[in-house]
Amino acid sequence: MLILLIAAAALPGQEAEVRNPRTSLADVAAGAKTFRSHCSPCHGLNGEGGRGPNLAAGRFYHGSSDADLLRNISTGIPGTEMPALFYNADRIWQIVAYIRSLSAAPAAPVGDPARGKALFSAKGCPQCHRVRGEGGRLGPDLTTIGESRAPAYLRQSLLDPDAVVLPPYWVVRFRDDSGRAHEGFLLNEDTYTVQFLDFQSRLHSMEKSGLQDYRVEKKSRMPSFRGALSDAALQDLVAYLSSLRSPGGSR
Repeated sequence: MLILLIAAAALPGQEAEVRNPRTSLADVAAGAKTFRSHCSPCHGLNGEGGRGPNLAAGRFYHGSSDADLLRNISTGIPGTEMPALFYNADRIWQIVAYIRSLSAAPAAPVGDPARGKALFSAKGCPQCHRVRGEGGRLGPDLTTIGESRAPAYLRQSLLDPDAVVLPPYWVVRFRDDSGRAHEGFLLNEDTYTVQFLDFQSRLHSMEKSGLQDYRVEKKSRMPSFRGALSDAALQDLVAYLSSLRSPGGSR
């Protein structure tokens, strides 16, 4: 029904733009309740980002029109972790209204990005993280992290890396039947086999029979900076990460 409504609003030869019909303050409040109960586990309580992208910046990567947002929420986004939310159109429109209400420009981080960049290198972050094609691959690519993650989330990630650990960074550890230890990022496992990428970026597939002390750890390999950085230095590092955006990316 939702797809039919969207199609009817833009028949061939027409340029009509689908507009959200539910934008009152009451609609925004209702959308906030639905968002916090169903969307916040991935996108943050206030849309600031977490396991899912930051929605409070007003920048959307799979279409930014009202119709795009309606479709993405209603039917999910193929190839991502975004599922479909099976509610009637009015309730989805209320979520869209709430997301739009989050787009007021946030205050820029108070730190100095230039000092943060120097600190990023001095602390060895490029050993695991890539920025614009340079750096390691053991951690997430940070080239545009400032677009998808809010400063508060970046700060939390530096102080408490275990707070949110996405499945691609879960670590599997075990010993084989000869007693040799193995560890790496878990790619896939079933009843009989496990596939993982070791920390030298080599792919392995092994049968589980005979493995000892097998375990999957949902903890980050990144060390915490809690107590290792002054608050001012932490602000500088957050400011640098927040500045990492695609060309033309808005703040």
